[in-house]
Amino acid sequence: MVLPKHMRLKGHRCFDFIYKQGSKFYSPSMVLRVTNANTKLQVKGINSNIRPSIKCAISISNKVSKKSVTRNKLRRLFHHHLSYKLSKIYPENELWAFISLKPSCMKNSHSTLLKECDKLLTKAGITR
Repeated sequence: MVLPKHMRLKGHRCFDFIYKQGSKFYSPSMVLRVTNANTKLQVKGINSNIRPSIKCAISISNKVSKKSVTRNKLRRLFHHHLSYKLSKIYPENELWAFISLKPSCMKNSHSTLLKECDKLLTKAGITR
């Protein structure tokens, strides 16, 4: 199961907004930025008049791995994990979350990375 399209975040304006306005939460392998949504910046055609949700984006630079296959596998792993975790949450306001993986993340196993992601989501107040 992949993160539904209505839960993914797209568009460079959205990412710029998160970088400037978002609260940052750090861990050894990643950085989580969270902010309240600014729906005016979203790509046209994304209908968010459903209930408020948490939209996510994941950034994995080529410093993490030179192989795009490896980066895409990590991205799919995180999107799958986030779709499972966040589908059960009903926030009051729409939230945007942006996860950036650090190059040091390749030293850790996938399960360790996902646990670290869960700790960051808890630290940010998104999950319990």
